[in-house]
Amino acid sequence: MAKIRYTYNQETCKYEPIIVTPKAFGRKAMRFLSVCFLIGLAGSIYFHFKYPFLDETLQLEENAQLKAEWQVLNRQFTRSAEQLTSLEKNDDHNYRIILDLDPLSPTQREAGVGGREKESAGISYPIIKYVYDKAEKIKNRLDIETQSMQQLKEELQKKQKMWASRPAIQPINNKDLKQLHTIFGMRMHPTLGYIRPHNGLDFTAPMGSPVYATGDAVVMYTGFSTYGNVIYLDHGFGFETRYAHLTRYIVEPGQMIKRGQIIGYVGNTGVSAGPHLHYEVHYKNVPINPINFFQRDLSNKEYEKLIELGSQSTTSLD
Repeated sequence: MAKIRYTYNQETCKYEPIIVTPKAFGRKAMRFLSVCFLIGLAGSIYFHFKYPFLDETLQLEENAQLKAEWQVLNRQFTRSAEQLTSLEKNDDHNYRIILDLDPLSPTQREAGVGGREKESAGISYPIIKYVYDKAEKIKNRLDIETQSMQQLKEELQKKQKMWASRPAIQPINNKDLKQLHTIFGMRMHPTLGYIRPHNGLDFTAPMGSPVYATGDAVVMYTGFSTYGNVIYLDHGFGFETRYAHLTRYIVEPGQMIKRGQIIGYVGNTGVSAGPHLHYEVHYKNVPINPINFFQRDLSNKEYEKLIELGSQSTTSLD
């Protein structure tokens, strides 16, 4: 049996049963449903912002992981760029200076960057475009630096060959050297008795003392002349050395010679006033004073001894 609800009627002073009409019931039901809908909607909105859906949560976590990895990658690019900058500075201000090469200009180092930036123009995400451009600039700089290093390698090989070939030591060991005659240029010939050019230096040493090649070279000529037994060496790069008055030579034309190799022995052949080695250095067919070369291979003590021996000479021996 349905429970009957009553209400007090002040006009009749009686309790009368409440009769709910379908229309009134409909209005109450609509109000109730509306309130429930609003409460449900508010709850759904609150839950959505407070507790995202699982797939959205997973996506947010993935985005956070990607952002962290991007930051690591960006830091690595930054470190790589810094290390490359250090290498470029060493290249321009150390390696190239040592090898007598001009530093690369900023224009040369940035060559090709513009074309690669155009390739990234179609990327719509700024963060991806930023990293792409950064990576491409580093790659471009690496390409330029690789070419520069190849040039340095080739130049170094050339310079090493030139340095090895350059006449840079004295042809007579100091232990065998008795006196150095430093007369270079016009002088009175001690045997012929008239003034003529003296295009080298004279090293007085015991008969048979070893004579050393002063740089890597190819034997141009061996034979006999007014200078007695002679050897001509071609060092390349415009340099030539000549060794005269030898008692004998132990090399032949076309033979490859290394610096410090024995090529002959001190003698007194040809027009000579005593056992010694006459030594000349020519650069591009012009005689130059040899003392400017072999002194580089001496210690301070050895050089002082050489100067002392040279100061004792007042004339040449040929």
